[in-house]
Amino acid sequence: MSWTDERVNLLKQLWGEGKTAAEIAKVLGDGITRNAVIGKAHRLKLSSRLSPIQQNTSKKPKTEAQAPRLAKPMVKLPEFKGKSLNLVDLEANMCRWPNGDPQQEGFSFCGHTTVTGLPYCDTHCRAAYQVPTRARTLDAKDFEADAGTPADFDIKAANAS
Repeated sequence: MSWTDERVNLLKQLWGEGKTAAEIAKVLGDGITRNAVIGKAHRLKLSSRLSPIQQNTSKKPKTEAQAPRLAKPMVKLPEFKGKSLNLVDLEANMCRWPNGDPQQEGFSFCGHTTVTGLPYCDTHCRAAYQVPTRARTLDAKDFEADAGTPADFDIKAANAS
């Protein structure tokens, strides 16, 4: 198989007509494969075009500026410290929810009875295990409660040692 001037001219003509590489290979015959046609077209710097696969996918027309998605407001959970037990005072089936910063004085654990099979009490399970849902519809009541401002959050920088 060799690329004669006659074959190259036929390739250019068929390529210009928009034939696929497989169709061109079939017309050229004599052991010319689809990949050989693509390679030769690339070396000849023939106009690039979308692949037939990309041509078949129709893009949705862009609509006017879409309204930005509303973020779900963060809800402040009521602070529930439980029994405020030390680690050594915790027993089996006692809530392991930490209260405070472990590096600060007064750090403790909840200590209430756990939900079967989980390390936390019912109140702390609600905070720890939240089911994400996309089908949730927003309601005006979702925006009534104040979720707090950034000034309400404690930001702790890592100690540079």
